[in-house]
Amino acid sequence: MTDLPLLTAAAPPEASDQRLVEDLRAHQEAAYELLLERFEQPVYNLVYRLLNDPSETADIVQEVFLKVFRKIDTFRGECSLKTWVYRIAVHEAYNRRRWFKRHRQQETALENADEDALNFVEVLPDPGRSPFQLTLDHETRERIELALADLKPVYRTAVILRDIEDMSYEEIATILETNLGTVKSRIVRGREALREALTPGRESVPAISWSPQTAGGNS
Repeated sequence: MTDLPLLTAAAPPEASDQRLVEDLRAHQEAAYELLLERFEQPVYNLVYRLLNDPSETADIVQEVFLKVFRKIDTFRGECSLKTWVYRIAVHEAYNRRRWFKRHRQQETALENADEDALNFVEVLPDPGRSPFQLTLDHETRERIELALADLKPVYRTAVILRDIEDMSYEEIATILETNLGTVKSRIVRGREALREALTPGRESVPAISWSPQTAGGNS
């Protein structure tokens, strides 16, 4: 009689995702807890960087996971579970930003406010150290966050997903629901805008050099 192979903790991510999805569809409480354990903090970090509003971020994260729970039956495994969850998170952040901008325009029509300006000075403390956090000291990250705030949202999102979240081009294309060419173009334009923003002469952002390696991601 041949012994069955032992299951190990080093199961492929796809297998882990599949089991979690099956358990979520079976409405197992432990599966919900595991989903939050794996993704709540990363999703919070992502949404925070896109919006920089702690109160709004908390609400959006709640909505993201409510949608994950409600739509789990629609997940077909064409991408990783993380990519699927991130796509929902980016959509929710975009929707909230559009809503906020419309209402902000109405409420502050007489104010000289830049509706696109987002303050990234405060970096969200994350107990799970990312490549971005491991590579950069606090001061350098702060400078880059300031420069990120000046990027157009489409460029900022692409750069964050690639150079901070370390997502592949294919994953980003899935999250943003666009093609690889558009993803690469946005990343190139975003990186170039950051390099220009971080050159000497800008009073608001001291000069440092931006590159994918600076952020801890891949080129």
